[in-house]
Amino acid sequence: MKFAIPLSMLPIEEIQPLGIAADQMGYDYVAVSDHLIHPETFSVPYPYTEDGSVRWEPGTDWPDPINTLSLLAGATKNIQFYTSVYVLPARNPMRVAKEIATLSALSGGRFDLGIGMGWMPEEFDAGGQEFRKRGKRADEMIEVMKLLWTGEMVSFEGEFFQFDTLEMLPAPKNDIPIFVGGFSEPALNRAANHDGWISDMHSLKELKVLIDNIEDKRAKAGKKSDYEHICFSCWDAFSLEGFAKMKELGVTTMTTYPWMLYGAMNDAPLAEKIDGMERFYKEVVCKLR
Repeated sequence: MKFAIPLSMLPIEEIQPLGIAADQMGYDYVAVSDHLIHPETFSVPYPYTEDGSVRWEPGTDWPDPINTLSLLAGATKNIQFYTSVYVLPARNPMRVAKEIATLSALSGGRFDLGIGMGWMPEEFDAGGQEFRKRGKRADEMIEVMKLLWTGEMVSFEGEFFQFDTLEMLPAPKNDIPIFVGGFSEPALNRAANHDGWISDMHSLKELKVLIDNIEDKRAKAGKKSDYEHICFSCWDAFSLEGFAKMKELGVTTMTTYPWMLYGAMNDAPLAEKIDGMERFYKEVVCKLR
């Protein structure tokens, strides 16, 4: 099992030192999340909590994921990166394709794209995109981006996007894996058709049902390629034994704030976070790889 350090909902000045520390210690991934804006009032409830409230406060830093990972790519050597998740359909596919191809090329192919469909209409308004058809738009965006990433002269004529023959360079150094976040049925269907799934926080029982569902969809579609189940630590399994159970369920990459296992929250001093990462690596990562 691989291990990822999330760098979201943290002070922006801590992102680079934590990313460098993760690289030097030998962690597999760092992950960053994404929101364009935080409106004063949300028009819809947050879908990932029982009461519909978001998990962060106003004033939380949400740096642009691609810019953030470009910074980390230049400051690290081996660690890989993914977005958890990037609100793809709130953006323009040409710009996204260019930014991601550049990041992939500059990082030596260390970037994997984790996407979500988004839940906040205000975010789409800010990005100048339609909220209602975001799933269909995202599917077509992926077609567009993969075409552009060939580095060849290409054209496209779709429902949402059209362009005449052109090329976009630099092309990525390798195929960019696409992971899909969410646990609605459309999200699981979409995830089963790509390279991996990114979970929210679940119980072990819930996680097993979701992984089995995706694997069943993949089997029915005849898909046999390597697949990533990238999962946040389960709320009822936050221990070495619990992480081992997640591995048994088929989790390939576990994402967690390791310092929390030792009593430090995200507002703890940077030194405490790095100490927690070191302890977690020795006490958990080395035993479950």
